Formats: sequence, structure tokens, C-alpha cells
Amino acid sequence: MRYLNHLCTCTAPDVLQGTYISTLCRKLRIPINVADAPNLCTFTLLSTHSDGPLQIGVTTSGKGCKLSARIRREIASSLPSQIGEAVERLGTIRRRIWEEDHAAELSMDLEAEEDDAGQTSTFNKLITAEDMEVARNRRMRWLAQICEYWPLRRLAAITDYDVETVLRSYTTSNASGLDPATLDSRGRRGRIVLAGSGPGNPDLLTRATHKAILAADLILADKLVPAPVLDLVPRRATIYIARKFPGNADKAQEELLEMGLEGLKAGKNVVRLKQGDPYIYGRGAEEYDFFRGHGYIPVVLPGITSALSAPLFAAIPPTHRSVADQVLICTGTGRKGAAPDPPEYVESRTVVFLMALHRLSSLIGSLVNDKKRWPKETPCAVLERASCPDQRVIRTALEYVCAAVEEEGSRPPGLLVVGKACEVLWNGKQKWVVEEGFKGFEDLGMEGSVELLETSESTRSSR
Repeated sequence: MRYLNHLCTCTAPDVLQGTYISTLCRKLRIPINVADAPNLCTFTLLSTHSDGPLQIGVTTSGKGCKLSARIRREIASSLPSQIGEAVERLGTIRRRIWEEDHAAELSMDLEAEEDDAGQTSTFNKLITAEDMEVARNRRMRWLAQICEYWPLRRLAAITDYDVETVLRSYTTSNASGLDPATLDSRGRRGRIVLAGSGPGNPDLLTRATHKAILAADLILADKLVPAPVLDLVPRRATIYIARKFPGNADKAQEELLEMGLEGLKAGKNVVRLKQGDPYIYGRGAEEYDFFRGHGYIPVVLPGITSALSAPLFAAIPPTHRSVADQVLICTGTGRKGAAPDPPEYVESRTVVFLMALHRLSSLIGSLVNDKKRWPKETPCAVLERASCPDQRVIRTALEYVCAAVEEEGSRPPGLLVVGKACEVLWNGKQKWVVEEGFKGFEDLGMEGSVELLETSESTRSSR
């Protein structure tokens, strides 16, 4: 039991003890709160949210403390940021209106005394006490109306300068001063979203990314984002495709960032649409840091990365009992095009190499050398344009993969999967097998089943 400034809070171990303490406090006229016993309480503790002068308290009258805390959190999360500062500024307006009107009344009283002392002049217009009362009521009524009817986000956009503007307008008996359109445009500050577009099929976009695309004013897209995804962009929005090519990647990235910043300063909704997931070799953290440094905190929306989804579309389980108990995602191209150091061979590991097909020969050479000791018969697969209608899968082994890609050609974007997981659901004797096409998701919800390996429209083999 605790006494808090003549209040008592009690966590009695049993009902009898709680009843005794409650009865004693009532006799001594001490407010009492007994945990989990609302009938023994004379007051209830609130779950509170504080933001400057704004105080919000929620209680369930002892029926559910956790529920009151949740309701308080949801109320607080629905409020615009800086609403506490807005309350402070509106309070300043109210106080200053009262002070200035009171000072004006005192001034009128002094002038009336001087008139009574012998002033014989006549006035074109007489200001009476009733006129001052009407003006004060009009100003206070205007303040009450904006507090009642204006959106909270508009109220939260009021600045100290706006306060002075309103107060200056009162000197001319004009109770406007604040332009709602100006405040609303200030509230429509530019917004930046870093969104992952997934492996390629528009059906694999997250709902959050789809909504961001529909609300965008400016889309800054990676070169590899496929046309079906870009077709979702509304006509009113501007689309800019990154002009990235070997030797120009850094400059093109800088151009995208500057265009995004320019759009934000113009109050636009900017969506940086990235292939796969923004944080899986997508420079997402660099872009986040750039925009944050200029005062804009990005919203980051995850995307389905091809590193994990592309193997699925090729009937390759990255992990499988007794075969692969770990997955490693690597890049085949380091900063400024440098070749990264590839991982050593682990029999139970599946390795996914992104951005590696353009330098496939050197990568395979570094894997099978004496230092890394990858067996040349290790199964692997090249997966290109995963989930798109022209998807292609080349199933082979490390010793044949370079020849297979050279003969079949390249179809970017693509990745390389290496490990025994590649032959869990497929095991062929050919040097390589090529599977073309992606059936898609049109059969979802229909009777029957779609076998994983039936997604290919045709199959070719090289013996």
C-alpha cells in the first residue's frame, strides 16, 4: 500500500485485506484505489498521454488496464505530430485576445473620463462599450469555431508567425488572419517513399506499395522495373527511369536523388520504385540517409526480393531438411564494379548471387579454385526475369554454367543459385536444361492444382 499526496493505492493479496484497507481509507476520507477491485475504489488511475499542454486520459474503470492502455495508444497515434505545440499556440492567441481587448476597454474608460472633464468636440462615430463587447465576442467565437471545425492537421500547421498575423489582424477588427489554403498547402509537405516492386510480376507487389504508386506525383524507377508494374502508375504522375549503365551508375544515382529532392521541395509525393527489396543490394539505406539529411524522413516499404522468390518459381527450395540448412545472399558486383570475395564452400548451404551474370566466368573461376574448393559438379541454376511471362531457368552445374549462358544468351535481370538444393525437386543427367515461361497465378482459386514443374511452357536440354 502506498500513500501518494493523501491518495492511497493498494495491491492487496486477498479480497478481505483489500476490503479492510478500503473501508479504513473511506473512514479517514482518503481516496483509495484497490487493484483489480473496482467496487473498492473511490478513484481510478488513468492511462495518460502527454504532449505539452495536451493531456489525454483513458480509463476502463478498472475493467481492463491493458485495454485502456491500447485505446490510449491508438488515440495518440491518430493525432498529427506537433499537436501539443498547436494547443500552446492557440492558447497564446486566446490569452492575447483577452489581454488586448481588456487593454482596449481600459483605454476607452480613460478617454471617457477625459471627455467628461470638458471635451466639447463632436465625433463622427461613437464607439460604445457594446461595440467592444461585440468585437470581443466575434473574435472569441471565431477562435472557438476553428478549434471545433478545422482539421487537426491544419491546426497543427499553425506557426508562431501565424499567431502574430492573427493578432495583427485584430487591430483592424478583422477576425480572419489565417488562410486555410495556406495552412493546408503547408501540411501537404513533400513525402518520399522507398518502395520495393518485387521480382517483376505486378501481382507480387505489396498492397502498401500499390497504394503508394497510385498516390504518387513523381515515380523514380529502377531501369529493371518491368513495364507491367509501371503500367499501374496513374497518368497524372511523372515517371523517370534511371539512366544507369556501366560506368554511369553513380552519376545516375545522384541524378535520381536530386530529382527526388526537387520534387519534395515542390510538395510532391515522390516514390522511389526499386526492383526487389530496397535494402537488398538496392542502396536503400544510402537513399534514406540522403533524404533524411535534407529534412525528409522516408517511408520504407519492403518488397519481395528475387533472392528468395526466384528460386521458388524455379522449384528450388533454398532450405530443405538433410540438404540445406542455411541460405547466403551475395552480390557478384562490388562497389564501382569491383569483384567481391566469394564465400567458401559449405555443403549444406544454398548461395544466391545477385548481379553476377555479367561477370559469371570470373565468379565461377574464383569458386572452383583451390582456395574456395567448390566442387565443379555442384548443381546450380541461372534464373532470369523471375515471375515475368518470359521467365527462363537454366539448370546445370558449375562446370557447365558459363557455356550454357554463352550459348543461350543473357536475359537480365538474372541471378545464380548454387547448392544441392537445386536438385531437390529436379535431377537431370544433361549438361544443362532450359525451361521457358512463367504460367503466373491465373489458376489461383480454381479447382485443380498446378504442379511446380509444370510452369514451363517448353523445355530444352543439352547433352
